[in-house]
Amino acid sequence: MIPPPPTAWPGLDGNAVGCREKIKMLADNYREVAQVLTDAFEDAILMGVEEAAIRKVLADMVAGLDSPKRVR
Repeated sequence: MIPPPPTAWPGLDGNAVGCREKIKMLADNYREVAQVLTDAFEDAILMGVEEAAIRKVLADMVAGLDSPKRVR
C-alpha cells in the first residue's frame, strides 16, 4: 500500500516548505501519481506481467526523470 503524502516537504534550504498552497499542490500531485501508479501496477499484474518486472519498470521511470533545473 502506498503511504499517504508526507506532512512536511523538504525545501532547498533544508527547512520544510511552508506555503499552504504549495503543500496542497504537492499533496494533490502525490495522490494523483499514487493512483496512476496503482492502476498501472494492477493492470500489469492482471495482464500477466511478473510483479518484480513491473516494479522495476516503474522505479526506472522515476529514476529517469529529468530535473527541470538541470541545464540542457
